[in-house]
Amino acid sequence: MTQPILVDVPERLQTPRLVLRAPRPGDGAALNAAVLDSLDALRPWMPWAQSAPTLEASEAVAREAHGKFLLRSDLVFSLWLHDGQGRETRLVGGSGLHRIDWSVPRFEIGYWCRSGHTGQGLVTEAVRALNRLAFDQLQAQRVEIRMDERNTASWRVAERAGFTLEAVLRNEARDVAGGVRNTRVYARVRGVEEAAASGGGA
Repeated sequence: MTQPILVDVPERLQTPRLVLRAPRPGDGAALNAAVLDSLDALRPWMPWAQSAPTLEASEAVAREAHGKFLLRSDLVFSLWLHDGQGRETRLVGGSGLHRIDWSVPRFEIGYWCRSGHTGQGLVTEAVRALNRLAFDQLQAQRVEIRMDERNTASWRVAERAGFTLEAVLRNEARDVAGGVRNTRVYARVRGVEEAAASGGGA
């Protein structure tokens, strides 16, 4: 297996409405504003959204994500609207390929959307782009999306993006309040939702 740090991963993807870009130093202010706008909506689902972050904390998050991207241990992408020419205009959320097992390869897509930009299909657009990155360029065998069963908006994104519900894992994890939650598991896999690899290789 190729060492993960040697895997070529594009730091920028463009869709009709979005630029998906790896975080970099200096992104903290834009990230901070997006999170502060969205705290009330994110708080029930995201452990990192329980209190308002400082500018310094958001800059640290951006720099840590930048480092992990370079190491290929976690591939975070910020979601930016663009002006039609690819110039970034507004940070509207985050997504990425997480919990990576390069030996398979297997990835998990996570996502959040800035308040005021939900219900527009932006996250679904990003998920489809990341799914294509995983299968077409990173030779994925499996891509998962997991969420609290009560997070209806999240699992509807997975279904719109063409992921198959595989299971509802009962009492599988703790929620942000410390209670026990059920987890919905969606996936796309090589040879089922995605075309089999040519020549039988991974």
